[in-house]
Amino acid sequence: MLDLIRRPRRNRKSEAIRSFHRETFLSPAHFIYPLFIHAGSGTQPIKSMPGCLRLSLDAMMKEVEEARAEGVNSIVLFPAIADKLKSSRGEECYNPEGLVPEAIRRLKKQWPDLVVTTDVALDPYSSDGHDGIVVDGKILNDETVEVLCKQAVCQAQAGADIIAPSDMMDGRVLAIREALDEAGFQDVSILAYTAKYASAFYGPFRDALESAPKFGDKKTYQMDPANAREALMELELDEAEGADMVMVKPAGPYLDVIRRLSEATPLPVAAYQVSGEYAMIKAACQNGWLDERRVVLESLIGIRRAGADIILTYFAKQAARYLNGK
Repeated sequence: MLDLIRRPRRNRKSEAIRSFHRETFLSPAHFIYPLFIHAGSGTQPIKSMPGCLRLSLDAMMKEVEEARAEGVNSIVLFPAIADKLKSSRGEECYNPEGLVPEAIRRLKKQWPDLVVTTDVALDPYSSDGHDGIVVDGKILNDETVEVLCKQAVCQAQAGADIIAPSDMMDGRVLAIREALDEAGFQDVSILAYTAKYASAFYGPFRDALESAPKFGDKKTYQMDPANAREALMELELDEAEGADMVMVKPAGPYLDVIRRLSEATPLPVAAYQVSGEYAMIKAACQNGWLDERRVVLESLIGIRRAGADIILTYFAKQAARYLNGK
């Protein structure tokens, strides 16, 4: 028989003992639930994201009610905008009677304590499908930031709690902070998409919003997937410009970046488990290749273990049910 002094398995021999030294935990309070909304009636299936729907405002209210019942009290809104409302400058993004402001008002009237996060970028509103204003094939930075500030203030006026600029334009966090403060919204937070990569994992999301670029790609403003040190530079800038929280997107393929940022900042770190990550898990589970309950929770605990304080995930309501023993 082996003569061993240390036997790590002794600390694994029962669930109670394993719980004594479990290093990472997961709860519904860690989740922000992304919701796709549209101005029509009823729901619309998203073929590449089984289980996710484009929701009318009535359906959105029902979905949020169900999520809150499971302990998920934070959502982020993404609008599917009709083509007739899209333009090269995305002016619809700051229409106070637009889809997102109306959704915010309805949500906050029903649940004042619900944390409503909003996306700030032009791609859902742009006839070009880019996150910024396009002139002669070039995405303009400073001109885009001016529009983003109007969008952020419009959302804050409707009642948004957290503004999340996902556009990756230079200097937009500082400009949005100043615009919010000047408009009297000093308490509205900014969750900066600090390290948003030019990833191939966004495809299903663009299907959901019909917001794919009409030409080219987003590599001149989103980050190169090969780079990690660059994320620290973006972090330094966002901290200096007044971000309250920072984000890495996608999550699963960039766990190392989540770790780097979490070790480099005292700010809360969010990570976005994006549509492609969701679609892969769903497809494998629907084919019977993986156990959905176990894989969903393992993928989320991995993101938490890497250092994320907050996870944006389409599994939020489903994972909360699992965590609640359902």
